[in-house]
Amino acid sequence: MTLLRPTLLTLACLLALPSVADDLPSLGDASSAIVSPQQEHQLGRAWLSMLRGQVRQLNDPQLKDYVETSVYRLAESSQLQDRRLEFILIDSPQLNAFAAPGGIVGVNGGLFLNAQTEGEYASVLAHELAHLSQRHFARGVEAQQRMQIPMMAGLLAGIIAAAAGAGDAGMAAIVGSQAAAIQEQTRFSRQNEQEADRIGIVTLEKAGYDPRNMPTMFERLMRQYRFDAKPPEFLLTHPVTESRIADTRNRAEQAPQGGTEDSLRYQLIRARVQLTYEETPGLAAKRFRARLDENPKDDPARYGLAIALTKGGRLNEARENLQPLLAKAPNDITYNLAQIDLDITNNRLPDAQQRVDQMLKLYPGNYPLNQMRVDLLLKQNRPADAEKALEGLLKTRSDDPDVWYMVAETRGLNGNTIGLHQARAEYFALVGDYSQAIQQLDYAKRRATNNVLATRIDARQRELMEQERMIKDMMR
Repeated sequence: MTLLRPTLLTLACLLALPSVADDLPSLGDASSAIVSPQQEHQLGRAWLSMLRGQVRQLNDPQLKDYVETSVYRLAESSQLQDRRLEFILIDSPQLNAFAAPGGIVGVNGGLFLNAQTEGEYASVLAHELAHLSQRHFARGVEAQQRMQIPMMAGLLAGIIAAAAGAGDAGMAAIVGSQAAAIQEQTRFSRQNEQEADRIGIVTLEKAGYDPRNMPTMFERLMRQYRFDAKPPEFLLTHPVTESRIADTRNRAEQAPQGGTEDSLRYQLIRARVQLTYEETPGLAAKRFRARLDENPKDDPARYGLAIALTKGGRLNEARENLQPLLAKAPNDITYNLAQIDLDITNNRLPDAQQRVDQMLKLYPGNYPLNQMRVDLLLKQNRPADAEKALEGLLKTRSDDPDVWYMVAETRGLNGNTIGLHQARAEYFALVGDYSQAIQQLDYAKRRATNNVLATRIDARQRELMEQERMIKDMMR
């Protein structure tokens, strides 16, 4: 993995530095004067584009849709005022989740491996949303005025390295960059973590979850990693102590009983993530089958077995395991998507088309379903229809690099060369490679015979050049 240059990290790395948290920030406070919410938004998007270019990501539409939907649900019950959120799902089995300024929410695949229930998962994300709502980044900037910027320049490089799974190299960068600031940083960090815990508990309760999930998650993580020589990144940046567990337990116990602890959908999504990190689909199938042997009514295990068998090419067995699930819940979107994927894999395209049409009547705006529709159209050798379908998807996911990548591929298959280069430009801009983005628009302009189109491409190119300049200025 290639690390970001320290010159690009100087301002962005401030997000990792904690701050005094005695009072909640208010409009017009010192932190707002130093870094406005709009500046945080711009910083966050710049940082996200750089991070996207540095780490492997999970591009499963169903996983992305679940994370986005669940976090927005929590945000509605949180103190977060600016809900322009952006997400990044990092392809790493290591336990981690984080929030960056400007509404950036990051989740490792490892969170699903460790959070055994939806309530535990939600407790982690409610905590991260509290960091955003309390503007810990902006308040940290205020606190850092007595520190030297160069001391912080390597910090984000280490965080990115650790998030990407670089392990010891990432931790070495973090340790090496903190130097004299570490004692004060630790003090501020504890205050921020306590504040995020307390506000996160309130968010959980308002969102309908049992807030007891938070101390339960902390207790299990402490037991699980107590003697590990190298604990996961989440426990390094969110250190769990006995006093912290006791504090969250005392606060959670004041809430009434009866909140949500788990859901079938979470367990289905968790099965998808578990399959991602198995060595082979065959090994995954073996593990899911063992769970079914213990409990034949374990629907998430049966679902996991079906998708593992599909990936392993054992299509008849996959169909046999999906049938009872669909019989029990014929309109469940997750089960139907699995059946559509199976039919596409088995080249039963009319069956897949019929099911897609049926599901679109029930879930017309569902992102994974519409993405599956595009996959089916391409399988049917209908790139023009696929391109049109993707144009509709872009109306709601214009900042998703995975969608732009698919748009570029589809336009290429459809012979739309100018559109291919335009889509590639948007993709490269979203992953922080502005030189490539600008070059792609050069290619598009050379092919444009229509003056109006050429002018539009030129205007977009100037916009990207200005964005690149602004990012460079921010990171000096």
